[in-house]
Amino acid sequence: MTELTDELSSAVAQLEDDKVLDLVRQRLETGVPPIKVVKTLQEGMTEVGDRFGAGEYFLNELVVAGEIMKDAMAIIEPHLRGEAAETKGVIVIGTVRGDIHDLGKNIVVMMLQGAGYQVVDLGVDVPAERFLEAIEEHQPQVVGMSALLTASQAPMKKTIEAIRAQRATTKIMIGGSYINETIKDQVGADYFGTLAGDAVKIADSVLVDV
Repeated sequence: MTELTDELSSAVAQLEDDKVLDLVRQRLETGVPPIKVVKTLQEGMTEVGDRFGAGEYFLNELVVAGEIMKDAMAIIEPHLRGEAAETKGVIVIGTVRGDIHDLGKNIVVMMLQGAGYQVVDLGVDVPAERFLEAIEEHQPQVVGMSALLTASQAPMKKTIEAIRAQRATTKIMIGGSYINETIKDQVGADYFGTLAGDAVKIADSVLVDV
């Protein structure tokens, strides 16, 4: 864990919703660049992820942190419109066909947004065709797929095969509580994660290589 010296990042880590939103508004009103505010929020979210990994926080705390980030980004996003070029990259993400679970995906989306990525969330029960359309439209550096059900493995593999046929260089990360190295290899993905914070680490590593 990291000792946070900034009041805003510390408030995120402590899950202080009202304080976070007040500080975000104050900083924007006083002329702090919105990208800088996002980066400070990211530091707090990174700490939340570290605490989850260490067993200090649990799923409920991750959900709360995700909601705080969502509320904060709703305030910041209008100020970011002129700074889109400063985002780290674009990520398309969705829960694969046949699976309607979105809790884990939503937390990952919030953490990626807090880390400075533009995230295109396709929702749940997403067919391969929708992934292909989004890739063509948004040209992402990374595509993320979430699955909670073991029955989703087959449609995940089908979707990845379709993406490879259209755009072979696309980096694909998959996530879910049952996902492991073996499943990653079976479906043809490049990376896998079981914790929400893994997605940010994977995305960061991919963008370093791009």
